[in-house]
Amino acid sequence: MSTRTITRHLLPALLLVIGVLCARYVAPSSPAALAVAETPAPSWYRVERVVDGDTVVLDMGGKSVTVRLIGLDTPEVVDPKKPVQCYGPEASKEAHAKLDGQVVRLETDPTQGQFDKYGRTLGYVFLSDGADFDELMIRQGFGREYTYKKAYRYQAEFKAAQLQAQVERLGLWSVCL
Repeated sequence: MSTRTITRHLLPALLLVIGVLCARYVAPSSPAALAVAETPAPSWYRVERVVDGDTVVLDMGGKSVTVRLIGLDTPEVVDPKKPVQCYGPEASKEAHAKLDGQVVRLETDPTQGQFDKYGRTLGYVFLSDGADFDELMIRQGFGREYTYKKAYRYQAEFKAAQLQAQVERLGLWSVCL
């Protein structure tokens, strides 16, 4: 292969690599661009308050955001229109034990939209150890798998977790039959 052929094929690739490397090290031209470049989008948030087993309030950049957990339904304890349901206090207590004061990762699901009919943000909450809080609550019998209108990302896992809890008669499956 001639030097001319090698140059013709390698030069464009070499220029592309140099361009990419230079772009990574060029300083932004304005303070605003610098702030954006140095501040990645946050994905971890402090739990401000546990409302009940399937609803939490997160501190998202100084703003309190109420999050309704996708795929999880726990017995009611705070709905003024309903009495406290079987295993509701236990589910709420478990949510407090796992979430109070913790930093969690919020994951949304485009199949469910951004908000529910009450204006709450919809998402999954992951604990600092990587565990999916929603699935954990179902697996331990503190809640049920809940599908609202259409399938969601972790539906199969949540249904399997519920089946396991039912078979093992854990939590609400042992007393709320």
